[in-house]
Amino acid sequence: TAPTPPAPLHGPAFGSYDSHEVAWLLSDLSGVELEAPTEEREEAIQSGGAHYAESLPVEYQPTPEYTELFHDALRSSAARLAHAVGVVTELVLAERGDKAVLVSLARAGTPIGVLMRRWASYAHGLVLPHYAVSIVRGRGIDQLALRYLAEHHRPQDVMFVDGWTGKGAISRELAAAVEEANEALGLVEGFRSDLAVLADPGHCAELFGTRDDYLIASACLNSTVSGLVSRTVLNDTLIGPGMYHGAKFYSELAGVDVSGEFLDRVSMQFSSVAEAVRATVAQRRAEPAPELTWAGWKAVEAISQEYGLGDVNLVKPGVGETTRVLLRRVPWKILVRADARQELGHVLLLAEQRGVEVVEVDDLPYSCVGLIHPKFTRGATGADGTAAQ
Repeated sequence: TAPTPPAPLHGPAFGSYDSHEVAWLLSDLSGVELEAPTEEREEAIQSGGAHYAESLPVEYQPTPEYTELFHDALRSSAARLAHAVGVVTELVLAERGDKAVLVSLARAGTPIGVLMRRWASYAHGLVLPHYAVSIVRGRGIDQLALRYLAEHHRPQDVMFVDGWTGKGAISRELAAAVEEANEALGLVEGFRSDLAVLADPGHCAELFGTRDDYLIASACLNSTVSGLVSRTVLNDTLIGPGMYHGAKFYSELAGVDVSGEFLDRVSMQFSSVAEAVRATVAQRRAEPAPELTWAGWKAVEAISQEYGLGDVNLVKPGVGETTRVLLRRVPWKILVRADARQELGHVLLLAEQRGVEVVEVDDLPYSCVGLIHPKFTRGATGADGTAAQ
C-alpha cells in the first residue's frame, strides 16, 4: 500500500508564519548542510552534474542600502499589491466557491497564498485552508503532498497559487504533474491545473491580479520575506519514500525577518482598495476570458536566440525572476526597458553590487530580463565562457 503522507509542518516549529496562516507539506531539512557557493552551484547545474533543486544557494544577506530599497518598494507598492491580491482572490472564489483550498507553490507562492487567505477572511469572513507544496522544474509537483490533499479535501476544490509568471515554465510543469497525479491516485474528479497568480506578465495564467510587470516586494528577498523557509530541495540522498520534498527553516535569521511586516503592510491596504477591487472584478467577469498567448515564452525564445544563449532556462523574464538571478545565480547581463528604470532601483543596485552589465532595450515585453551566464565556469567571462578573468 502507498505510504500514509506525514502531517504538515507549522510555525513556529517550522517557518515564522503563524500556524493558522499556512501548513507546509514539506520535510524539515534544517539540520542538513545544503548550501553551496553560487559559482559552484552554477557550474554543477550547467555541466549537467547536478539539478538546481539538489542543493541550495547561500542565502543573500542584504546590505543596509538594499534593505532600505525593500522597505521603499513595499511602501510604494503595498496598495497595488493589495489590489492584485483582492482581484485574484475574488476570481478564485468565483471559480472554486467558498470551499476553496489554497495550495501555494513553495516558496514564491507562499506569501501570496497567505495574503489571499487574509483577503477571503477580510472580505467574506471565510477561513480557507492554505498549504504550501513543492514543485520542481523538470521533476514535477510533490506527488505525496497531492496524496495528502486528496485524502483531506476534494481535489476539485484545490486552487494552485504562485507569485508571478515568467515565461510560463511552471504553468506547463503544473499541467503535466496534475494529470500524472490524478492518474496515479485514480481520481475521477481530480485536481485541476489552472493556476492563480498575483502577476501574469507572461500571459500564461487563467487567473491573475494583474498582468503588469512590476515589483512584488516579496521577490526582493529570499527566506526573510517567505517565513524564513528556504527554497525546496529534492535530493535522493535525503528524501526517501514516504517523505515530502524538503526545505530548511532558517531560524537563525529571525532578527532580520520581514515576512510578517510584508503581509501586514499589504493587508492594511485592503479596506482602501476594496472598492477598486469590486470594480475590476466586475469588469473582468463581464469580459471574455483573458487570452493565454504565452507571449512571455515567445519573447524568451527570441531573446535566447538574439544573445546566443541556446537555452531558454538561462533567460529569466520579469522583475521577480530578474531579481532572483541577481540574488542566487551567476548573472551575465540584465536587460532593462528604458521607461521602467525608475521602478527598478533594487535591480540596478544589485547589478551594480555584482558588477553586471545593464543593457537598455526599447521594445522589451517585460520591465526587465535577467540573463544567466552561459557555459559558466568559475573565472569565465565572455559569451563562450572560456576566457580567463
